[in-house]
Amino acid sequence: MLRRSLVLSTPLVLLAGRGQAQSLAGISDLDASKGLKAALETGALAAVRLLGRPDGFLGRPEVRIPLPGYLKDAGKILSALGMGRQLDELETAMNRAAESAVPMAKNLLVEAVRNIGVGDARRILTGGDTSVTEFFAGKTRTALSSTFLPVVHQATAKVGLAEKYDRVAQKASGMGLLKAQDASIDQYVTRKALDGLYFMIAEEEKKIRRDPVGTGSALLGKVFGALR
Repeated sequence: MLRRSLVLSTPLVLLAGRGQAQSLAGISDLDASKGLKAALETGALAAVRLLGRPDGFLGRPEVRIPLPGYLKDAGKILSALGMGRQLDELETAMNRAAESAVPMAKNLLVEAVRNIGVGDARRILTGGDTSVTEFFAGKTRTALSSTFLPVVHQATAKVGLAEKYDRVAQKASGMGLLKAQDASIDQYVTRKALDGLYFMIAEEEKKIRRDPVGTGSALLGKVFGALR
């Protein structure tokens, strides 16, 4: 217990910078840690709610999943060959797949937040605008990829063009014309779905930092209000 106290004796708030540390001088390490965890959990759950519903991806330009570059570039030719509707169906299916998969991320995201240690807190507080995305990606991307893939496959398999895309994409990848990670439509959608999820979590956390009092949480107002 004594060793744990010594580890935590260096205030986390000092890691935010000299000016911010002065503002946070009256806030304990425990409150600072709790405030950070509360902000991340609030942001993560808000992002899941926003994206894990109809048009969560399809209706949001900032996270909408486009056709893979190779297929998008060939879109005009394929449309001229009468495949325009299939392309539209594939893009819709891709986004619907992401919307169906995102709710499954909830438990893993919350678990990652609740297990934040001093080192993670340090990196998040001092890491700049991408620190939240990097934290969640580092802790959950591999596990969520495995969780999302079956859900994504079930959705994309309903569109005939998905299987054709995979056949052509694998050949293109072998020739160096396409990234290996995009040689499977399911892997592509899963990757883009996770990118969109982490992006939205970061956006939600920015909102909390801008208006912590608006969250209705006294702790968030106290901690993040001092950071302003």
